[in-house]
Amino acid sequence: MDFFLTEEHEMVARMVRDFAEKEVAPVIKDYDREHKVNRDAMRRMGELGVLGICIPVRYGGQGMDYISLGLACEELERVDTSLRVVMSVHVGLNSLGLFQWATEGQKQRWLVPQARGERIGTYALTEPGAGSDPVAMVSTARREGDAYVLNGEKMWISLADVADQFLIFAKTDPQAKPRYTGISAFFVEREMAGVTTGDIHGKLGVRAGSTGWISLADVEVPVENRVGEEGEGFKIAMSCLDNGRFTVASGATGLIRACLEASARYARERHTFGKEIGQHQLIQEMVAHMARDYEMARLLCLRAGWMKNAGLRNTRETSLAKWFATEASFAAASEAVQLHGAYGYSDEYDVERYLRNAKGACIYEGSSQIHTLLQADYALSYREDRPLRCELPAYDAAMWQEG
Repeated sequence: MDFFLTEEHEMVARMVRDFAEKEVAPVIKDYDREHKVNRDAMRRMGELGVLGICIPVRYGGQGMDYISLGLACEELERVDTSLRVVMSVHVGLNSLGLFQWATEGQKQRWLVPQARGERIGTYALTEPGAGSDPVAMVSTARREGDAYVLNGEKMWISLADVADQFLIFAKTDPQAKPRYTGISAFFVEREMAGVTTGDIHGKLGVRAGSTGWISLADVEVPVENRVGEEGEGFKIAMSCLDNGRFTVASGATGLIRACLEASARYARERHTFGKEIGQHQLIQEMVAHMARDYEMARLLCLRAGWMKNAGLRNTRETSLAKWFATEASFAAASEAVQLHGAYGYSDEYDVERYLRNAKGACIYEGSSQIHTLLQADYALSYREDRPLRCELPAYDAAMWQEG
């Protein structure tokens, strides 16, 4: 068992860290205050290859492994959650979904430009009345000759008003039994008639990120834009969530680290009762909890990444990493605000933004309550690890880096 990162892993983390610290950290407060998406940062992520980090070179990516994806997410969210959200939906939920499920022709058409950062992709499963219970969706896809006609509305979709391409799920057979067999997946492009999007305003956190809605009004989607077979949509959606949850967990790990670093720095600078507040035991307890949770979250993420590299079923492990890391990041951010006192309650210090951002990850991509139930089902043997679907292809460096 080797706990050391490779030289390539260290290089990836260093490169992404330098980008985030030099190009995003100096301006992120302004974007957050203005509720504005940093499109320049997204463009630079594409230029640096981050948006295709774990996609094989032959599909426009960098040919690195899934651990590299996790490390990139950790470094991005250490500066701001909005950057990691881009990775979660563009890479984790969309591009890796295409890599796993799309035909060769579909990969060349859609995956290559996404991996190069030329077009931005997102993932649309959630609806106004269907979040934790995705099978309750009401969006439909009716087959008419060589096309499907899509109708419905998707809600709480990250990058909805920014993305060029959407992986959308709709019911092709609303009467199917069991219900999940009636869902199919489609690749929809913004230019298609009947597609409209908008942003949701008034969010608590991730204000520098786009979160919105997608409306589908008689959108004609060619049959060749269906991803997978008809009725495979639920399997595709759940496999994509395994990838997205990994990026969320890795990002939350970075947020814990950000809270730890900010708190340790402030604890050494601030003095009360004639000494640094870091010398007070209750402050030390807060910092120690952050240090503990960072190490635990990182190990859970690295295990999930290792399993993905090996092509092993990792739904249980990824769920655990997401559940623990997101809850721990919210706890760390809350303690960081408390440690900073009145200053932590203002946006003069970053910890105020960390707390607002951290809460969202406890809700999206499976709420903490959903992951609690998942872990209980596994522990009680109500849920088994038998494959419901194929996993991501095991990482093969030679094959991934072949042009």
